[in-house]
Amino acid sequence: KYEIELGNYSVLKTAKGSELVGLRYKPLFSFFAERDDAFRILSADFIDTAEGTGVVHMAPGFGEDDQLVCESNDIPIGSVVPVDDKGCFTDDIPNWAGLNVFDANPEIIKELKNRNRVLRHETYEHNYPHCWRTDTPIIYKAISSWYVKVTDIRDRLQDINQEINWVPNHVKDGRFGQWLAGARDWSISRNRFWGSPIPIWISDDPNYPRTDVYGSLDEIERDFGTRPVDLHRPYIDDLTRPNPDDPTGSSTMRRVPEVLACWFESGSMPFAQVHYPFENKDWFEDHFPADFIVEYINQTRGWFYTLHVLAGALFDRPAFQNVICHGILLAEDGNKLSKRLRNYTEPSEIFDHQGSDALRWYLMSTNIVRGGDTRISNSGIDDVTRQVLIPIWNAYSFFTLYANVDNYAASARVDSTNVLDRYLLAKTRNLVEQTTAALDAYDLPGAASEIQSFIDALNNWYIRRSRDRFWGTGKEQPAIGDPDAYDTLYTVLTTLARVSAPFLPMIMEEIYGGLTGGKSVHLEDWPDPQDLPSDNALVVNMDKLRDAASTGLRLREDAGLRVRLPLNTATVAGKGAEDLSEISSLLAEEINVRQIILTNEINEHASMILKPNGEMLGPRLGKSVQKVFQAAKQGTWSRTEAGVVTIADESLQLGEYELLLEPVDPGTTAALKTNDVVVILDVNVTPELHAEGAARDLIRSIQQARKDNDLNVTDRVSVEIRWSPDNLLDIKTHAATISEAVLADSLKWLPGNDEPSVAVETTKRQ
Repeated sequence: KYEIELGNYSVLKTAKGSELVGLRYKPLFSFFAERDDAFRILSADFIDTAEGTGVVHMAPGFGEDDQLVCESNDIPIGSVVPVDDKGCFTDDIPNWAGLNVFDANPEIIKELKNRNRVLRHETYEHNYPHCWRTDTPIIYKAISSWYVKVTDIRDRLQDINQEINWVPNHVKDGRFGQWLAGARDWSISRNRFWGSPIPIWISDDPNYPRTDVYGSLDEIERDFGTRPVDLHRPYIDDLTRPNPDDPTGSSTMRRVPEVLACWFESGSMPFAQVHYPFENKDWFEDHFPADFIVEYINQTRGWFYTLHVLAGALFDRPAFQNVICHGILLAEDGNKLSKRLRNYTEPSEIFDHQGSDALRWYLMSTNIVRGGDTRISNSGIDDVTRQVLIPIWNAYSFFTLYANVDNYAASARVDSTNVLDRYLLAKTRNLVEQTTAALDAYDLPGAASEIQSFIDALNNWYIRRSRDRFWGTGKEQPAIGDPDAYDTLYTVLTTLARVSAPFLPMIMEEIYGGLTGGKSVHLEDWPDPQDLPSDNALVVNMDKLRDAASTGLRLREDAGLRVRLPLNTATVAGKGAEDLSEISSLLAEEINVRQIILTNEINEHASMILKPNGEMLGPRLGKSVQKVFQAAKQGTWSRTEAGVVTIADESLQLGEYELLLEPVDPGTTAALKTNDVVVILDVNVTPELHAEGAARDLIRSIQQARKDNDLNVTDRVSVEIRWSPDNLLDIKTHAATISEAVLADSLKWLPGNDEPSVAVETTKRQ
């Protein structure tokens, strides 16, 4: 490699690098030649042979790796740090003393060449740290420091960590736990002017050593005879006294020049904020450790860590009981938010156009409060408005509209026997229990998910299926709506407002005040689930029925059959289907079929297909996995109640396989989300069904005409209907149903074309 430079040479010996370890060598310069422990060949595993010779010079005062290797080989740094605070060589290097180390490089190379010590001179580029503000090269230099001996309490700190509830949970034994396991002694001093001076005084004469550490102003006043007014530099540095251990009286006790690192101060926050232990002792002991703390996940190496170390060292307790580690909020394109790039919408604009509640929910319901990064987008915030805020407001508006029409003063009541009321009240109890549990665990997205799921059940099931109960009947004067329905919905809305208030404080304050005569939801107690009835069996069955309804409507859509067109039958088959008999009429109404058939037997309509997980089974079963796949195709397998599948002489555990329902007729059959029940829809349409569907379509058209004419919901009308004679003949049999649905005092039938047209005229305003 160096043939040209070496010229004529002879190989005396070939040796491995390991054979050279321990040999001594003569340094290029004699500045520290008196060090008997230095100038030895050492080995290390961080040397990269891809560049250079694979041999590097060790400078333990100017590199962490170098320092660790040297100290592990009994070569301490000592005083060998010949660079001052300005980056210039000290008098230990007399040839270039006072010269910046970078400016000295050419001079050093020139000196080596003059002494014929350079074999080859090359320049190559490599990464080097620079100041991020000034682009000035940074010198990595060892300095004296004061330390907290964390290694002495490291095991105890790990034990205390187990008492903390971390969100996300994996941080406990992951990022934070691993950081604790590798914790080293903590440097707590800084060589600066600004900061809290370290309260340590030492003798200025090493012949008479003494160190005093002060813990209070009283102790300082006791020893120095004066009580300092200002504890900062330079005033505190002027506080000196004779060294009591020096019989000559010539040495002086002087404060060390360092100040405390700001991380030490932030770690002292719990007790320092209340001047403990000098004041507020009872308050501190009642409030420590803190209930909750939240910060960016990288504070596992910052604030969370310093709090934990000092709390463990001083109190043998954690500094906090619950912690949320949040991630980073990114722009919609995945880049960091940038004022220069303006790649985000100003929060004030979001507040003005979409509202603070929408943004608050958006952030509290995402993984950013589970340590994950989140891309913020206006469309995502709009989704919150559409999927959460508007449905909540619609439920509130629905209640107030009909309650005001009936002049009904609703009250909190939970004794209704109506099955929909019982379901909603029991589901509200579950909401309170599940949301409380999630919030107690500091799982904000989990709590938000429970609330959003409940809102869907409230709007798209309870209110949808209960509309007629809020609307009485009667030709001259509509009767009052069902008091059970009013009181149930009132109870649920006021409870929902209290549960949702931490997530949606503005809209819930408005809703709760509107329901209760101006009370503030934020001054109310958290709801007690014991105040609501429990009926888990009904909740399970009703939720299964809701799933069946969604499945049935999806089958309708796939078959091109509009919902207002009635069908003859729908069959629900599978596990627990027969348990739905009490509430099956709700399913019939929702998917608009005349009859619901329930059966626990599913084999006639679908078969269970086993799909082994090859990625999980391959490493465990090896070549035998092919036999498992073959047996799965043949359907030769069995499954226990515990979920263990026996197939091809192997046992598959939960997670190693997937079970799917395969319908016999996919066009009319589909599985529920639970994958153990199917819905089979009879898609045959008779003339009678067609006529009933036409009547429902007509009702929809008349209701739209009422709305277009700005009629009140209680106004009675006369209706003029123009349609083809054949269609009129079909729907006249449903005249009574049409009149009742649209509050019509009269229906006038007139011939028209194939598309119906309606006209409404008010006969009596309410």
